[in-house]
Amino acid sequence: MAKTDNCVPPVQIDQRHSLRTAILIKKICQTNSRQVFFGYATNISGAGLFISCTKPAALGTHFNLEFTLPEPANLTISCECKTIWNRRYSIKSKLEPGMGLSFIDLDEKTKKELDEWICNQQQFIAPPSRLPTNN
Repeated sequence: MAKTDNCVPPVQIDQRHSLRTAILIKKICQTNSRQVFFGYATNISGAGLFISCTKPAALGTHFNLEFTLPEPANLTISCECKTIWNRRYSIKSKLEPGMGLSFIDLDEKTKKELDEWICNQQQFIAPPSRLPTNN
């Protein structure tokens, strides 16, 4: 089969189980130490979030986090998290360093509010479109 210039690459299937959305949270506190991360959250789901930071925690690290969702929710979330993956800085990588955190003890009411906020954010995200063709 010949390759054409207007061929759209196959879509990679996302194997995540929870809907996620982009987010920018600049201040995230470790509530057990009141220490503030030097990093920021860039995406979130009902199962966890990604924190972009220069010194990600080791795999399996547990700690308590507190952060507030942006308007209109203004929902403050406090829960225990676990580092389920991390990515160290590498000059060769185009991906930002950071860590993926899983929410451990998010109560049902907060999880429902978070899921609703994520669903509402989807209306502001443009659906993926096909690459332009050269006709």
